[in-house]
Amino acid sequence: MMIQSVAVFCGSKIGNSPIFAEHAAELGKLLAMLKIRLIYGGGKKGLMGIVADAVMKWEGQVTGIIPERLVEWEQQHVGITELKVVADMHTRKKTMYELCDAAIVLAGGMGTLDELFEMITWNQLKIHDKKIYFLNSGGYYTYLIHHMKQMEKEGFLYEAWQDRIMFCRTPVEIFNQIQ
Repeated sequence: MMIQSVAVFCGSKIGNSPIFAEHAAELGKLLAMLKIRLIYGGGKKGLMGIVADAVMKWEGQVTGIIPERLVEWEQQHVGITELKVVADMHTRKKTMYELCDAAIVLAGGMGTLDELFEMITWNQLKIHDKKIYFLNSGGYYTYLIHHMKQMEKEGFLYEAWQDRIMFCRTPVEIFNQIQ
């Protein structure tokens, strides 16, 4: 299947390590160069803003999905191709899933974890069958990998998680797997 759009889940902060911002900018550039539309949370701050800005800088296409509450707080990115305002966070996630062919997860906080676990759960329940790629920048998700192995070892998973979830160390490695 040809990937035409990718949902990117990531932080609205940049984090402490410069590699998070470097990888977000590199990912945005690659998306634009490969003509893959970015579907993301619609924010202007943090890694979300960096990815969107990079896609726009390299003349790519960006669709932001933002809940009304964040628009009220003036957190929306006004320099992107398209911004869809939705009622709430659940509708945001659902819309992002519907619009994407695959998902990429960058470093982030609780909101990013919420998004990634819901997508993994929907994947497991066969609500969708989209591949999920984690950008393990600087080893950010190494403990999550260990925990997923522990869940599998202890018999809490219904299938091998490695079949649908890929961990990559660089943005280029993600696109080598996608293509």
